Order: sequence, then structure tokens, then C-alpha cells
Amino acid sequence: MFKKILIANRGEIALRIIRACRELGVETIAVYSEADEQSLHVQLADGAICIGPASSPESYLRAERIIAAAEIADVDAIHPGYGFLSEDPAFAEQCEECRIKFIGPRSESIRRMGDKATARETVRAVGVPTVPGSKGAVADPQEASHIAEQIGFPVIVKAVAGGGGRGMRLAHNPMSFQKEFAAASAEAEKAFGNGAVYIEKFIEEPRHIEFQILADEEGRVLHLGERDCSIQRRHQKVIEESPSPFMTPELREEMGRAAVKAAEACQYRNAGTVEFLVDRHRNFYFIEMNTRIQVEHPVTEEVTGIDLIKEQFRIASGEPLGLTQEEVQIKGHAIECRVCAENPSMNFAPSPGEISLYFPPGGHGIRVDSHVYGGYTVPKFYDSMIAKVISVGCDREAAIARMNRSLREYLIRGVFTNIPFARSIINDPEFVRGRFTTRFVEEFLQRTPKSLFEPPTHL
Repeated sequence: MFKKILIANRGEIALRIIRACRELGVETIAVYSEADEQSLHVQLADGAICIGPASSPESYLRAERIIAAAEIADVDAIHPGYGFLSEDPAFAEQCEECRIKFIGPRSESIRRMGDKATARETVRAVGVPTVPGSKGAVADPQEASHIAEQIGFPVIVKAVAGGGGRGMRLAHNPMSFQKEFAAASAEAEKAFGNGAVYIEKFIEEPRHIEFQILADEEGRVLHLGERDCSIQRRHQKVIEESPSPFMTPELREEMGRAAVKAAEACQYRNAGTVEFLVDRHRNFYFIEMNTRIQVEHPVTEEVTGIDLIKEQFRIASGEPLGLTQEEVQIKGHAIECRVCAENPSMNFAPSPGEISLYFPPGGHGIRVDSHVYGGYTVPKFYDSMIAKVISVGCDREAAIARMNRSLREYLIRGVFTNIPFARSIINDPEFVRGRFTTRFVEEFLQRTPKSLFEPPTHL
């Protein structure tokens, strides 16, 4: 096991890694921007190094500053968390060249699976179903129109690079296609510096279901079941759960095998997630692989009893997987709600500022992963997520009841949050019945009065 590691991230995931390290007896070094000097991960790490101004491009995205901090602190390894440089193959390669262990997959795997077109070809070669679409990126608009008509409308235009829903446009007919094709390419160029796009058949009434995998340095791969991430707004996940209410034992076994095949196809190592779209007939299609720990990893931890961050450390330090596929058991049900500093009644506008009162929920079956506290100032420079609430029950009904109770208890004053919005979804009859697709939030917002999302009168 490593003696000292550097955490190349911030917020709740940095704190989550610190806690795992403390239990493993591993010393931690935090990096932080000037805006994060008072963040909890900086205060709880064994050491901390400032890497630049508040903006991400001048701090958390500066690979050379993070490598320099790692060398100054004389660490054995770097954990990238999620976001920022976690899926940057060049950063992983720099770590490898500097003989600092990157706690994640090898750079070649990140590079292969980070390009969505290459990823699709990689998994298709080993028999994993993919959504019908173009064979790689398409640059010529006329050729793209021809491909779209062959696939059959509706189609979706997607950026080859990046993620988070940027560079994605839906076209319902040939007339709208050229406009959406150009818009997706321009957005991708602006967001990722790469305007390449490809075309896929748009799956109607889809579920977004992903499988958590672990792979050791010897090439053994297993999956830890699925997470249903269909509750999304603008392609950003809002609520996740495990197991999926849509899943059957037969489908879980089939999709689990496909996820393992996808990981094996790129010689994957460490923790990762294979994402699928599943249509109403339970046909599933590979969409991408996330080569890092996921925001929603706690729901898998709670239903399997496996600490994924600790497993990342064990695998990176050369230990073989300590269990077999048959030993992975899913027990109970877990739901995660992302808590963001934003105002749902004002089109989810970010709400940075000082938290004047902070009282998280607790009690049996409730877990809160957060880096904030009373008196903490939420910076305007980063993602608005400030916490994750995870409820666990013997079944889905119990997990929903606990989530509802915990969101009623959660007190955050000084900034607006999406807690009223999350509570409205949790109590929605269609959600409770498990009848939802990736369009749920869009349809929910159309039929739900905004007054239900109004924040407390005294902030």
C-alpha cells in the first residue's frame, strides 16, 4: 500500500478520498486554488499545497502544477477523483513518466475509451451491442445527412470528445439536421477544442443504466451491478439508484457480461463505469465508458458493501481482486440525490455565497457526502454540487421513504439549493412506481408548478 498520495481534486470527492486514506493509514496531500483555502478537504488533509488562482484553467486543470506539487511533497501516487484531469490521458501519461502512480487506468485505456467513436469500435469488435450510427467522426455535412437518412430519424449528433451533455443535438427530420449538426460541432469546438462529431440513432423511451466494474493489474475484471441514472436534466444526472427498478436478473447478467467484455477489450485496470442506453423492450446499447470513479459511486457501495475508493488503492498498489463475481451480492436498495447550490425556481441559476446555517440529515440508513459547513462560502468558479444524500433501505420503498425524510431534515441557509426540486421528484407518483426514462425531468418540469420549488422564505 502507498505511504503518501496527492489528491488532484477538490470538494466532496477529495474529502471522500481523504477518509478512505485515513482508514488505510495512507498520508494525504491536498491541492487547492486560492478560492478553496477554507475548504474542508484542505483542513482535513495531512498537508496542502496551493496550485494557483480560483479559475480551474489556472489551478485544477494545470497538470504541470499538480505534478510539481506531487514531486515537492514526495508522494507515491496521485488520485484524480472525477472531473478536471481525471480522464485526461496526457495527465496520466505525465504521471507514468514521472514514476508517480496514477490511481486509475493506464493512459492508453483512457485515450481509447475517451474518444467515443473509437470506444464504440473497440467494444463492437468484441460483440457488445452499440447504437446504430456512423463509423467514427463525420466532417462533411452532406455525408452526414446521407448517413442520418440511412440510420433513420430521429438521430442524435454527439461530440467525439468530452461529456456532460455538451456537443449533443437531436434532429427529428432532414430539415432540422443540418442546423443541429453545425450547432453540435460548434459547441464541441468551444467546449473541448475538438469539433469532431458522430451520428447515432436516437433511442426513444430510453433508460440510462450503467455498470460499475473493477479490474486488477493482472487483468481480472468483475462488475458490481448496475445504477439507474435516468433521472437527468440536460444530460446531467440528478438522482441515481441501485438496483434499477427496470432490471431483471437475466438482463443484469447479460449486461454485466457486456460491461466486463468492454473493459477487457481496452485492457482496463482499476475502477470504471460502462454506460448503456436500454429501450422499453430491454434491448441495450453501449454508449460510453467513464474511466474514473463516478459521482454516484456511493449507491453501489451501499448495496454491495464494497468500498470503491479503497479498492482503487488496492488495485493501484498491485493487489489482486479479493473476491469473485459469484461473491458480489446486491442487498437492499440505495438512492442518491445530488444537492446543488442553485435556484430551481429561477431556471436552476447557480447560487454561490456564504452558508449561514448548515444542518445535514442523519439517522439510520442515511449517508451524506459533503465538503461544506456553516460559514463556508460556496465559490462561483466550480460546479454547483455541494453534497450528495444517499438513502439505504431493505427495498426501494424504504429507500424512498428515508430519502424523503432526510430531504425534509436538510437545512441549508444563505444560498438557494435544489432540495425542494429533489423532494418533488422523490414524491412524484411516476418516480415512486419506477416508471421513468431519461425524459422524465423534462416532462416533470412541464407538468409541475414552479411554486413547488420555491426556497424557504428565510435564507
